[in-house]
Amino acid sequence: MADSRNLYQEVILDHNKKPRNFGALADATHKSEGLNPLCGDHIYLSLKVSGANIEAVQFEGESCAICKASASMMTTVVKGKTRDDAEQLVNEFRDMVIGKLDTAAQPHHLGRLTVFAGVRDLPTRVKCAILPWHTLHAALNSQRTTSTEADADPMQAPILGT
Repeated sequence: MADSRNLYQEVILDHNKKPRNFGALADATHKSEGLNPLCGDHIYLSLKVSGANIEAVQFEGESCAICKASASMMTTVVKGKTRDDAEQLVNEFRDMVIGKLDTAAQPHHLGRLTVFAGVRDLPTRVKCAILPWHTLHAALNSQRTTSTEADADPMQAPILGT
């Protein structure tokens, strides 16, 4: 347990200090703005989608370390994936951090993203970790904005009708 916490802390610190794919994407085909009013996280996600493939993805904005690390790792994982693969990752990541997916016992496609599994033990931080994924779903579905509150709360409302 201590090893997974240490790894989690190292990953969060690394991606917070040196976020991958940070900045604006000039030739974006899909964009969305995500807001977590509880924490103050505010991110902008831009993607270049060609056919069914995500060719490029960038994010920018102001957020806490957990949100920034989640966005950074998300962008590295979904780049080059199909839209369907990305949506599957959105669902699996959400289910993992809210405790519906036990990555040790259930099949999944999360790979190194499982480092965020411990977030489920930090209820006030779950929405911080989910916001980039919720914003990715919104961008892929041509929704200009999304929030982690009210009807859009990913902990209460299913993202993809699941």
